[in-house]
Amino acid sequence: MAPVPARPVAAIILAAGKGTRMKSDLHKVLHPLGGRPMLMHLLASLTALAPERQVVVVGDKAEQLRAALTGSDVQLAVQEPQLGTGHAVLQAEAALAGFDGVALILFGDVPLVSGATMARLVQAVADGAEIAVLGFRPAVPGAYGRVIADADGRIRKMVEAKDATPEELAVPLCNAGLMAVDSARLFGLLKQVGNANAAGEYYLPDIVMLATAAGGDCRVLEAPPGEVLGVNSRGELAEAEALFQQRRRADLMAAGVTLTAPETVFLSFDTLIGRDTLVEPNVVFAPGVEVAAGATIRAFSHLEGARVATGCEVGPYARLRPGTVLETGAKVGNFVETKKAVLGPGAKANHLSYLGDATVGAKANIGAGTITCNYDGFGKYQTVIGEGAFIGSNSALVAPVTIGDGAIVGAGSTLTQDVAADALALVRPPQVSKAGWAARFRAAALARKGK
Repeated sequence: MAPVPARPVAAIILAAGKGTRMKSDLHKVLHPLGGRPMLMHLLASLTALAPERQVVVVGDKAEQLRAALTGSDVQLAVQEPQLGTGHAVLQAEAALAGFDGVALILFGDVPLVSGATMARLVQAVADGAEIAVLGFRPAVPGAYGRVIADADGRIRKMVEAKDATPEELAVPLCNAGLMAVDSARLFGLLKQVGNANAAGEYYLPDIVMLATAAGGDCRVLEAPPGEVLGVNSRGELAEAEALFQQRRRADLMAAGVTLTAPETVFLSFDTLIGRDTLVEPNVVFAPGVEVAAGATIRAFSHLEGARVATGCEVGPYARLRPGTVLETGAKVGNFVETKKAVLGPGAKANHLSYLGDATVGAKANIGAGTITCNYDGFGKYQTVIGEGAFIGSNSALVAPVTIGDGAIVGAGSTLTQDVAADALALVRPPQVSKAGWAARFRAAALARKGK
């Protein structure tokens, strides 16, 4: 975890762009990464710095961001019209009135930057730099702005690619856009920025040149390219997702989880898996999943909003929906779906069943094809299955219904009434056998076909 910087921190997150390349009705920074909007990844990383203020600069689709941030301590500042990154940061001036510390400038579409990297930027300003810029060295520098710096990291010039000379374009160190600035200087510098450039915009990096010309100490720090990946299209969102998944898988394996085919396992931002758990190929962990140590998650299973205790086995081909709780040693097998279902210690539903709005007691056995009929088109109802109960195959349990401890339900039964403890419930019509009927039927059918 990143150390809390020595000086107070205020974060300014730029999210005013139109995001046209996403071709989406959803604001770009609200597109999910690992099951959480990109903007929320940034805000989560910021918590390590204990920021005194957080400001998101909005423009297009501002109402979506306002709704997403309802209840938080994040302030919004509106940029209208959008006249460049320097102009965007200037819109946060009122929100930072009276603040004395380090202003950390981030981008809502650069979601993978770590709290540790943020802290490095802030600390550089706390240690005396006027501005600290985050740089990186991409394989193809392309249209990125360049940072020309001395060997000790002191910046001599920053230039946008479209305004750069061929010699400047040959510099491999690029501007990631993120920076930390002494708040006492930030807005004064921004108000000096002009727009005499190819795009006619007010560029944020220009404050570095203004500060340098006035004798300020401006530094560049470097980060891995993957950490500063910007997301402007669906393709780049997929790249960011791949990087996120690689990190999460590596973290889990380092913590003692076995992923037999890690590239096929997909995790969420909040997935928790204990050591000595085995995860087979093609498993998806949607948000809200917690798996204790020593469980087994077999191939092609999908878990969401579920808790799995130690010694449990899930799948293959199981679906655990929100509200599912598997207690110690419980088993949910192939083609079983659960929703708001609690399976007690050692309970088993090995195959081909649906358990919704149900409580299953310890060591109960749910036969193949069993379903809890929990919905009547208007409301949901509970099914309670006692400890040690045995539910025969192809049974339909019409909720609300309670099956007592140790009770047995005969295969093929449709239950609409409670079953007492240790009782047998059997609901099926009597079997009728008609000797020779099948042979007579075939003979008659063949005769008709012959005609």
